[in-house]
Amino acid sequence: MKIKTASMTNRGGRSTNDDTVRIFEGDDSTWVYVGDGLGAYAGGQQASQAAGQALSDAARGGSLLTDERMLEAAGMANQAVLQLQQQTQGSMKTTLVLLYIEDGRARWMHVGDSRLYHFSGGWLQSQTMDHSVSQMAVLMGEITRDQIRFHEDRNRVLRALGADNARPDLSPTMMLTGGKDAFLLCTDGFWENVYEAEMEQALRDAQSPEDWLSRMEEILRPRLTEGSDNYTAAAVFC
Repeated sequence: MKIKTASMTNRGGRSTNDDTVRIFEGDDSTWVYVGDGLGAYAGGQQASQAAGQALSDAARGGSLLTDERMLEAAGMANQAVLQLQQQTQGSMKTTLVLLYIEDGRARWMHVGDSRLYHFSGGWLQSQTMDHSVSQMAVLMGEITRDQIRFHEDRNRVLRALGADNARPDLSPTMMLTGGKDAFLLCTDGFWENVYEAEMEQALRDAQSPEDWLSRMEEILRPRLTEGSDNYTAAAVFC
């Protein structure tokens, strides 16, 4: 199966970019990682980069399709952030979203409020559920899912690497449908400014992963304000 990927990252209205995106395309597998470092002054950038390197090390150790290997990879990434905290006496943390594809099969995991969206035939099929206070408000019926973008506690993350609760949510393994599947991995600075219906329309109009990201960035940029968060995304066409 042919896999096409593209990525982008931008500091937005901030002085530093604490996001990290990594893509590895091997002969038998492809993996994509997006992380949003939490706490610029506490080393958020270091945390997201360290987690990415640890995931790279884990992926070189063999397939990540099993629960055991996925959890092992997440544990390695979490340990890398904890070691940074010990070395610097800092409190840096990071979100994590990882997509792994091998032999026509895909699965993913996430911690925090960076998201993965799965599309088929140009339509959204599923998305990850944030580990955040605002997501809990949705589950309790206090707000709708779209209202997360405007909720006063939308930036309060309940799980992160380097925190007390770093447990990832794992997807089941899915068979790709051949020519119809697309994935978007992104930080909150991206999805807060691009609605799901806009993601779908941009995907249906796009000719490539790069084109898809470019169309969505055109939607995003006019919505940025002074001090807007970093935004990062990776696109995958199968």
